Amino acid sequence: MLAAIEKRVTGCRRCPELRAYCAEVGRVKKRAFSDHEYWAKPVPGWGDPRARVVLVGLAPGAHGSNRTGRVFTGDGSGEWLYRALHRAGFANRPEAVHRDDGLALHDVFITAAVRCAPPANKPTPEQRARCLPYLREELVALDRARVIVTLGKIADDTVHGVVKERGRYVTPRAPFGHLAETRVELPPAGPMTIVASYHPSRQNTNTGVLTEPMLDAVFERAHALLGD
Repeated sequence: MLAAIEKRVTGCRRCPELRAYCAEVGRVKKRAFSDHEYWAKPVPGWGDPRARVVLVGLAPGAHGSNRTGRVFTGDGSGEWLYRALHRAGFANRPEAVHRDDGLALHDVFITAAVRCAPPANKPTPEQRARCLPYLREELVALDRARVIVTLGKIADDTVHGVVKERGRYVTPRAPFGHLAETRVELPPAGPMTIVASYHPSRQNTNTGVLTEPMLDAVFERAHALLGD
């Protein structure tokens, strides 16, 4: 089922304006990547199909995932995220460079609220709504999920949108904040906990809004919720 979703995502044309933007970024390129062939298509989720932890980010970076074709790969946000996943035992290595770099995830699946790189990293409400069905389908396919980590408020709002459509709240929704938790029931997986985290963007990591110990605490909490 995840393979079928991946195929639909990479072939998606629901937002012509985003497809045009991603293609233009891939044509012009960034000087540092002038010799790279950009992916320049919608970016699917990836990871362990039997994952109990699902990470949901915002959207591909114009010169990160839009270039490499794998979420959180090839930019500063990914450097922070995969180092933390490796420290927590969810990844076999701390670096994410390109799709065939040997990186493997254990018990984690990573996806995003929006699958195309948006200008200024700000997708419109309409673009978010068009992408929502893909996340909904992934959460159905990932029927062993017990923890959803939302990286940033847009990801958090998107996941809670799925809960409102398909599930129910066991505890009231927690206001977005780092390590905020909400317990939900979301079929077919059943009981799970949504754990919010600040996004590992350069804007947050360069200013100290998010530190490595803070990000480590998110995955330590995920392990605790899994009973590891």
